[in-house]
Amino acid sequence: MRRTLRFLLFCFAGAASIAPVLLPLPSIAQTQRPAPAKPAPLPAAAKPDAAKTEQPAAAPDETPPPYEPQLLRLSEILGALTYLRDICGDSDAASWRGRMQALLDAEAKSAIRKEYLAGAFNRGFHGYELSYRVCTPNAQLIIKRFLSEGEKISRDVTNRYSAS
Repeated sequence: MRRTLRFLLFCFAGAASIAPVLLPLPSIAQTQRPAPAKPAPLPAAAKPDAAKTEQPAAAPDETPPPYEPQLLRLSEILGALTYLRDICGDSDAASWRGRMQALLDAEAKSAIRKEYLAGAFNRGFHGYELSYRVCTPNAQLIIKRFLSEGEKISRDVTNRYSAS
């Protein structure tokens, strides 16, 4: 748990400082960027349905942590940021996938939890992949909001569940 909490602080610490500066762009002058290469999905034996956002069924000897809903939301945010930062040409786009992998390594103790967290990441990624093909001012606004929300979730979970 301590490892997860340290990761959450690292993941979104100062995220607001790396938020892109929003400049108004005329919609006609937007240039078409080629769609980014589709990255391989995070490992998941069977992706859960989009309707299944509730907590995973725990193994008989394992109960999900009380912050499981926040981790699922954070996973979705990481997936969306992976896609959106890539189409907007940000240099840190690949690092969001690495942060999700670090979250899986720290938190996914069972295959079921790994499936749910990876499924949430993939939902976030593919949901925005369907909607956005190029970077738009709206996509930049979404990035800014997700950075803020992810920072808030990580700060809240860390403050509430850390053993200090």
